[in-house]
Amino acid sequence: MTVNYRYRRLGYAALNVTDLARTVAFYTDIVGLDISVVEEGRQAALRCGPDHHNILLTQAAEPGLKRVGFELESDGDLDRAHAHLAGQGYAPVWVDDAETAALGQGRTLRFRHPGAGLQLEYFVGMTQMDAPFEGRLAKIARLGHVVVCATDPAAMRDSLVSDLGFLVSDEVDGLVSFLRCFPNKYHHSFAVARGDENRLHHVNFMVTDIDDVGRALNRLKENNIEIVYGPGRHPPSGSIFVYFLDPDGMTVEYSFGMEEFGETGAREPRTLPPLPESLDFWGGVPSPAFAKVGRFEVAS
Repeated sequence: MTVNYRYRRLGYAALNVTDLARTVAFYTDIVGLDISVVEEGRQAALRCGPDHHNILLTQAAEPGLKRVGFELESDGDLDRAHAHLAGQGYAPVWVDDAETAALGQGRTLRFRHPGAGLQLEYFVGMTQMDAPFEGRLAKIARLGHVVVCATDPAAMRDSLVSDLGFLVSDEVDGLVSFLRCFPNKYHHSFAVARGDENRLHHVNFMVTDIDDVGRALNRLKENNIEIVYGPGRHPPSGSIFVYFLDPDGMTVEYSFGMEEFGETGAREPRTLPPLPESLDFWGGVPSPAFAKVGRFEVAS
């Protein structure tokens, strides 16, 4: 079925964390985000640009991925998305005005992926902060992408494409599918990897200077932060990367560079063989702790 609404971008990732103060310190002092709002012992909104938030942290009993939010292009797109999702059996729910105001967002709806159970969100408009993003530790351009593990990755990929309008950019056969939220230009804003449970794989921050990846590598080592993959370069997107763990063991990535697609005339997706060299030109392999923590928050 053709999807009749358009995405603007990946907006934010909401994470559950077991020690809010500790994780806020990690994202500010190691990753380099700025604080927008902290509700002590409850929730924190952090940003890597002018948006009110690109990462939401919520105090919880166990770490995990709470939801992923995508911004659509217009209110009309949001209305069409609601009708489309309802027709596809996704049971979208409008978020009330009090919560959207607290989030600094415009109209917002949420729904769950019926197979994997991941909560997804569509919204239009986000408060832009008066103070510029400081970029104290790195020239972070954006929240780049969210990747998840799924026990049935092919089914999740297919539903994201057929029901939600994502496009496949590339695949590593049987391992991971890289998806873009059309017509956003970046190689992937979301990806689905094979996993033994439905959980977060990693969240990514794209930087504007390759030296930020090198500086991050040394900053991580100096602060005894576990590096679980890289540095290396991904063949599908061309990105230079390094992956590391947050205080709960969830995986975070810094990357530089990414292939971009036009709205029309884009190349066909490629399928790469399931080999280490299909994920890292330099032949690296991740450590056992890579992408192992962060189960999806299930419906209450």
